[in-house]
Amino acid sequence: MALNRRTLLALATATALTAPGVALAQDDTVKIGLLATFEGAFTVLGEDSERGAMTAVDEFGDMAGGKKIEVIRGSSDASPDSAVRAARKLVEQDGVDILVGPLSGDEGIAVKDYAKTHPEVTFINGSSAAQDTTFRDPADNFYRFNTDGAQWMAGLGTYAYNEKGYQTVATVAEDYSFPYTQVFGFMAEFCNAGGTVPSKSWVPIGNKDYSSVIAAIPDEVDAIYVALGGADAVNFLTQYQQAGGQAPLIGGSITVDQTVLTAKGRLKDVLIGTPAAGPTADTNDSQAWTDFAAAYSKQDGAFPSPSLFAHAYYINMKAALLALDEVNGDLSDGQAAFREALSNLEFDTPTGKVSLDENRNAIADIYLTEVTEGPDGTLLNKLIQVTPQVNQTLGIDKDEFMALGAVSRDNPSCP
Repeated sequence: MALNRRTLLALATATALTAPGVALAQDDTVKIGLLATFEGAFTVLGEDSERGAMTAVDEFGDMAGGKKIEVIRGSSDASPDSAVRAARKLVEQDGVDILVGPLSGDEGIAVKDYAKTHPEVTFINGSSAAQDTTFRDPADNFYRFNTDGAQWMAGLGTYAYNEKGYQTVATVAEDYSFPYTQVFGFMAEFCNAGGTVPSKSWVPIGNKDYSSVIAAIPDEVDAIYVALGGADAVNFLTQYQQAGGQAPLIGGSITVDQTVLTAKGRLKDVLIGTPAAGPTADTNDSQAWTDFAAAYSKQDGAFPSPSLFAHAYYINMKAALLALDEVNGDLSDGQAAFREALSNLEFDTPTGKVSLDENRNAIADIYLTEVTEGPDGTLLNKLIQVTPQVNQTLGIDKDEFMALGAVSRDNPSCP
């Protein structure tokens, strides 16, 4: 009996699926889910996150622990529900062994909770930096090799008060867990130095009109601390400039990130001279940073300097690959050896040494910066100082830090 081409293909496929060689080939591949914000107001952040993650994969030649690395993309819009939906698809349909992500604060807390329902999968953070992703009620299978948003503020509050002379500061930030964490980190130092914060404005992600927010900022403040990201930051800064705003700015980490500094418009008028802090500095001249920036620049659509999102996803993806190498790709026994390797992992990153604490959260260097104009006219974060090896309790005794309470709209208070 003659067999047509479609029948032959079906038979070949059925045979292949039962062949021992195919099972071996599947065993020689590790599936890693890459979850980031490829939709919504933070799309540009998610795109650069992918560049950072793929820089790490390229560095390892698409192999780790003797196994081929297959990256499967998952998309969210920065909302917790979308992040969990994307994580569920990656885990329950795509069958990933490891998930790297998500990007944003509330997403991280939601994915951490989802991780508890799938103890067979290892979750490694992307760039999500809300404090309570790891600090309160952590998941045993969730690891974060980037520092959180409060850690990112190390040195900034003291610098703003002592060096800039700002004694009264208003805050404008998005209304969710990551900006709460950033404001907490800034105020912890600023208020301790003697500063006051008489006004806080919280806005939803994706806000377009900031006229009422700008109008509500008290006239007598010395500066405005801004913790907005992506399109939200661009919209606020543009409208603040157009409204003739005169108060100088203090930058939350994502507000002076390359994802904002490269935006079109006259942002230079309001951003140059803005002090900020975070996990990276564009003018870092260390060999490790320049090597990373050169490797990152080969990715399609790369910014003049890697964003903090590219940096975080690079570090977290690299941690996964380093641990796979250490255990020779062994993910058996509930990934026990792999997770032990992750827990004990300490390695040099483009921005210094990183290690994990007991909650599997990073301890790392933090960079105090100031926005400046580069020789080619681009905006850069100039390195001012480095605060070494900042832990999650900001150097405060853990019990004392825990007693400060969970970050929120109202905590801390510094009237």
